[in-house]
Amino acid sequence: MIPIRESAGAVTFSVRVHPRAKKNALTGTHGDALKLSLTAPPVEGRANIAVIEFFADLLRLPRSSITIAAGQASRNKVVRITGITAKVLAERIEAALP
Repeated sequence: MIPIRESAGAVTFSVRVHPRAKKNALTGTHGDALKLSLTAPPVEGRANIAVIEFFADLLRLPRSSITIAAGQASRNKVVRITGITAKVLAERIEAALP
């Protein structure tokens, strides 16, 4: 499992994004990051929006509780989520991994 950092009512974790994939899905881990395949292209922030929408759907949270804390223009991103504990996040991610 990847490291999940919890602080000040939020959790953060690293994600490695594969844009222009055939489908949206968690596909495993890449070092200390989750591997996330997205159909969205990395153009004009569409992949970043797709990351937020993917985790909002997966975790059943509003999109407003999910932000990209670092890596706006990179495949390697740090995702920050409020309104969820590290334990619950880890359980839901584990259930979604192949």
